[in-house]
This record gives sequence, structure tokens and C-alpha cells, in this order.
Amino acid sequence: MAVVMTGVLIAAVDTTIVVLALPSIERDLHIALASVVWVIIGYLLVITLLATQVGRLGDMFGRVRMYEAGFLLFIVGSALCALAFDEASIIAFRVIQGIGGAFLTANSGAIIAELFPAQERGRAYGFNSVGWSLGAVLGIVLGGAIVTYISWRWIFWINVPIGLGALVLALRILHERAARRSHVLDPAGMLTLGLGLFGILWAITRLATSSLDGAIVGHLVGGVAMVALFAVIERRSQEPMVKLSIFRVPMMTPSLLAALFQGLANFAVLFLVIMYLQGARALSPIHASLLLVPGYLLGGLIGPFAGRLADRTAPFIPATLGLAVQVIALALYAQLGLRSGLWLVVAASMVNGVGASCFFPANSSAVMKASPPALFGVASGMLRTFSNVGMVFSYALAILIASAAISRHLAFAIFVGSASLHGRLATAFTSGLHAAFYASMGLMALAALLSATRASRIGGPGANRQPALG
Repeated sequence: MAVVMTGVLIAAVDTTIVVLALPSIERDLHIALASVVWVIIGYLLVITLLATQVGRLGDMFGRVRMYEAGFLLFIVGSALCALAFDEASIIAFRVIQGIGGAFLTANSGAIIAELFPAQERGRAYGFNSVGWSLGAVLGIVLGGAIVTYISWRWIFWINVPIGLGALVLALRILHERAARRSHVLDPAGMLTLGLGLFGILWAITRLATSSLDGAIVGHLVGGVAMVALFAVIERRSQEPMVKLSIFRVPMMTPSLLAALFQGLANFAVLFLVIMYLQGARALSPIHASLLLVPGYLLGGLIGPFAGRLADRTAPFIPATLGLAVQVIALALYAQLGLRSGLWLVVAASMVNGVGASCFFPANSSAVMKASPPALFGVASGMLRTFSNVGMVFSYALAILIASAAISRHLAFAIFVGSASLHGRLATAFTSGLHAAFYASMGLMALAALLSATRASRIGGPGANRQPALG
């Protein structure tokens, strides 16, 4: 469990720590303002595309082996990022790091499902959420200190000794238990989905810094067309990237869709709040981020208890409760103004941390309990894919909404932490953020409704029967 938590921890560290380093990376490597966002989006996009495929590789060649390979790739990618010399190199090396992150995140859930009986998985996923919360806190604290006093390159160097230590422990402690399964990869599906998501994301991020033109429309239309082609290919593929037959499992569809809409609603919150604190309130990146630490710490404490509750009751109960709590947190964020006390940010982040820590272990437990053992890797990968698709588009949506309130270029500069606002611009920008938070509330409420529909599936026809998934 400690080895699995370490993998989650270093992935979480890299999610928050890079946000604080974006201004320094932009200046040092002379990256265009419109391109620096791909240092984060590129990493998430790779994990999204590879999640189901590396989960399948885990079923084929051993989940532990693939997990250990993830540590190795993550270490190599981190070292290369620390040595990056220009815009293309940092984005390319982040892609390598993302491949390692995909191997870690897609197989960690399957390893837990394999090592722990169904009645104890919620508690195990709760401890996994502790790893994420600790990693997020370390990313904020270490990131602020490293960027301020040393160099942004050390945010990547610190992954090397941590990753090496975890790899040594994994080689000594983790052992394969499940029989190998024969699978076929889906390169056509991965390529079409990758091109489709890239086209749509490129159009959205480009629209945040420039006016609508033919190139933006072309990328958007082309991206939608590739996603449509992906759907056609998946219906005809021998072993599709998105295994549609797994949706015959009664609990699977609402669980995966709840993860999708929760990611879409919540992942942007971190960036929207930091934009508010850095832009409208003119705080430094480190001071802005430290206000969010209590929420992560409280979430880390709640995670194991929420996971144990998921073991003792139906997992949908704490999952749905967590989503409802996050709706409240978003409502609190929507009250932020230019004269609001900063305690409101701390309070909202703590409420949000409680909600997230109730949702993630319970929802993960629900997915893995519903999945046939032979498809643990595929189910874990699909959960990661659905969640990451929401996260990636949530990030792009945050940029687009911010750019609607004020000058596109200025909004983007605030987003990466290289500008702040004053006077009327700050008021307009804060109003735009309110609209974003209310939109996120709607998406989170939809996630809660999808999660709640699982109540009607318990004990229903076929609830305890595994359908044919070949």
C-alpha cells in the first residue's frame, strides 16, 4: 500500500507543483504565452489517451511489472524535464513523464483491487487518496519554496530520488498474483481519440488568446470529426480502447459518468481560485496556494474514514454525499469578491477537500467491485480515462471563461501567474469567475444525480450477475 501511495503521491506533486512554476518556465525557456499551458495539458492528455491501453498491458504482462515500468519512465521524464532547453523540449519531455504517469495511475487501482478483498477496497482507496492529498500539499509547499529560492528545474529533480526509492521498494515488495490475459491493443482508437481531443483543446486554448479565425474553426471541426470517427472505430474494433461492453455491468455507467462530470466541474477550481487570488487580490503564487493547503490536509484525514464507510455501506452513498458537499464548496467560492475575507477561500477549500475525499475512494471502490476480476486493468484504465477527459476540458474551460471577462491576453497572463489586476478590470474578472463557479455547480450537481441513480440498481435484475463481456 505504501508503494502504491508513493506512486500516487509523486503524480499529485507534479500536478500542483508545475502550476506554481509556469511563470518561471515561461520566462527562462522563452515560451510563448499561448503555448505554456501545454506544459500541463500535454501531460494530462497523454495520461488520458494511454490509461486504458497501459491497463490492458498490465492485464497482459503483469500489473506490477507495468507499475514498476511507470516509476522508471516517470524518473527518466522528470530528469529530462529538469534539463529542458526550449519550448519544444519541455513539452516533449512532459509527454514522456505523462507516459510514466499513465503506467502508474492506470495500474495502481488494479493492483489495489487485486491485493485487497472487495470488503476492504474502500479503505485501501481511502489511503490512496491520502497519498494524493499529501502529494498536492508537498507540491504547493515545495513548489513555492523551490521556485522562489532555488530554480524551477528542481521541481523535476526532486522526483528522481523519490521515484528511485519507490522503484526499489516496488521491486522488493510487490509480486504478481493474477494470471496473464491475452489482449490486443487499439492503436487506431488511441490515434483518432488523441487527434480529436488535441484539435478541440487546441481550438479552445487558442480562442482564449486570439479572435475566432479559420484555423481555430478548422481545428475544432476536425477534432469533432476525429472523435466521431473514433466512435465508429470502437464499434468495429476487436478490443476497443473504450470497451463498450463493460457498460453492461449495472453499476459501471453511472460510476464512470460521475467521474467524468466531477473532473469537469472540479479540476478547474484550483486554477480559478489561484487566478482570483493572484489576479484580483494580487497575491504571490506561493501565498495564494498556501491558502488551499488546509483543504488538502483535511481531505487527507477524511479519505480513509470515507473509504471505510464505502466498505460498510453501498459505495454510492459516500460518493454521492461527497459530490453534494462539493456543490456547497462551489457555492462558497461563488461568493468571493474583491473585499471578501481570505478565510472564505480557506473555508471553501476545506469543504471541497471533504467532498473530494468522500467521492474518490468510494467511486473507485464501486467501479472495481462492479468489474469482473479479469478486467481489473481495463476498468481501472477506463475510470482514469473518464476522469482525465473531464480534467483536461475543465482546464481549457477555465481559460476560456476567464478570457470572456477581460482582455484575452491579460486573462491568459493572469492564468500563468505573470500579471495581476486592479480596479474595474478586477471587478469584471471576478464577475466572470462567479459565472464559472456557477457553471461548475451545475456540472457537479449532474455528477451527484448520476451517482445517486446507482441506488436503483442495487438488487435489481442482473445486479449480482456478471454479464458476458467478450
